[in-house]
Amino acid sequence: MGPSDNEFLGGSEAASIRYHDIFDYPLNAKEIIKWRVGKTALKLFTGIKEVLSKDGYYFLKGKENLLYKKALKERVCVRKIGMAKKKASLLAKLPTVKGVFITGALAMNNADEESDIDLMIIAKKNRLWMTRLAVYLILRIMNSAVRKPNDKDQKDKLCLNIWLDELALSWDKKDRNIYSAHEIAQASPIVNKENIHQRFLQKNRWILDYWPNAVRVNYELRIMNYAKSPLYVILNSLFLIFEKLAFKIQYLYMKPKITREVVTLHKAVFHPRNWGKEINELLFS
Repeated sequence: MGPSDNEFLGGSEAASIRYHDIFDYPLNAKEIIKWRVGKTALKLFTGIKEVLSKDGYYFLKGKENLLYKKALKERVCVRKIGMAKKKASLLAKLPTVKGVFITGALAMNNADEESDIDLMIIAKKNRLWMTRLAVYLILRIMNSAVRKPNDKDQKDKLCLNIWLDELALSWDKKDRNIYSAHEIAQASPIVNKENIHQRFLQKNRWILDYWPNAVRVNYELRIMNYAKSPLYVILNSLFLIFEKLAFKIQYLYMKPKITREVVTLHKAVFHPRNWGKEINELLFS
């Protein structure tokens, strides 16, 4: 291990190493470039510690043990990603499923043996809650382990904690922060119909204020709208009635358990902890 590498790193790069240290994730040179912190977000960082490097990875002083842990986690993640792809291939058969994304630690190859498998599902517009019922039905038929709220035994269980339809791709302004920007940028599509991944990024291009190199956004992407037949319009109206009924039934079931989760006709985000606030506080500590 060589001397301090602070002299070789700019503020944006050192800040990136500081951010990822919160998640015990050392960065190589390529990742430092990808995840460099945007200028408008640098004000969040105070008191960045000394940066060291070893075997091509950069980390904060005193965190040398992360390299061994990283090697173990990468082996675990290969297996878990394989499981996620297998389940997603089943869900992709549903015509109303537009996208399935790996999120959370697994999307960064940073999950440990006991971690669950976080997935985000994007449904066709006005079909979220019917899709959600169908997804859970398929998973039950296939005897797939799904994590429930307050379930401490989470190993290899699917955690379907973000549901969006095509009308709710843009992240709420009140929830836009460096943490949510990273989560959006790192989301890894394993089902990607009709350019839903790029459409998702386009609607959330604000993330580039925090992580300007993390993703490429296609600003010229256009969605084609074709003329609908009278039969399609009638059937669509009928399906919308069933969609609202499916929403009401599921919402009434979840309502007693809701704390800070977001549940609307077009989205369901199950994050009981305010990670954005907690991360900001850690960065200032």
